Amino acid sequence: MPLWKLILAYDGTPFHGWQIQPGLSTVQGTLAAAILHVTGEDVLPQGSGRTDTGVHALGQVASFELAAPIPAQNLHRALNRALPPSIRILSLEAAPEGFHARYSAVRKTYEYRIFPHDRWQPGLPDRICSPMLAPWVWDCRWPLDLDRMQQAAQDVLGTHDFTSFAASDPDRTARKAGSTVEASNVRTIFASDWTHRDELLVYRVTGSGFLHHMVRNLVGAFVDAGAGRIAAGDIAKIIAAQSRSAAGPTAPASGLFLVEVVY
Repeated sequence: MPLWKLILAYDGTPFHGWQIQPGLSTVQGTLAAAILHVTGEDVLPQGSGRTDTGVHALGQVASFELAAPIPAQNLHRALNRALPPSIRILSLEAAPEGFHARYSAVRKTYEYRIFPHDRWQPGLPDRICSPMLAPWVWDCRWPLDLDRMQQAAQDVLGTHDFTSFAASDPDRTARKAGSTVEASNVRTIFASDWTHRDELLVYRVTGSGFLHHMVRNLVGAFVDAGAGRIAAGDIAKIIAAQSRSAAGPTAPASGLFLVEVVY
């Protein structure tokens, strides 16, 4: 059976995340419905990971098999016509035997975007976040120090146990039920940087993998550092605690984008 790999972008605002859920609109379910409409085959595309409700993607990867030998260009065009405007397939190609969008991935890159209200010049009024931008950023109202946020971001580089930044994952717990092997929360972060771009504060992180809500929890802690609620050096202590209660709040989903998956 032909095995297909596709890269897609989507606005996560109208969806209840990637993973199919009964009675709810999801990206995976919408893509599966488009495949059924175009090919008549009932398949469930596998994604590189589960983005949460409201999280967006610039480079999500999915894979699926089809019985029908449809030319790639025809399938690509037909699927985009069947999908809503909030989802677009950027590329579609035959995948090598054994390829799996999730299990073949070796690293992922996420980006988080914050709209800062302060203008960095004293005496000027706060900036106002346009409703045309609000669904894709965190409209953050606290003054933030970019240097402190960047300093804090450096302390997550390398290999660590990120239990302090992992939300409870019911699906992961269910998969491990009855198993004597404990799921590891150890991940390796290769890059972790804040920049000021297009009048936004942008966090970009590349890692071997990410735990449930991990990027959003990291951003929440970095914002605490930028706002002066914790010291930038406290990130290392939070990691060492290996307790979710040691870290700060979870950043809103609206600012998070899955940017790239490397195989």
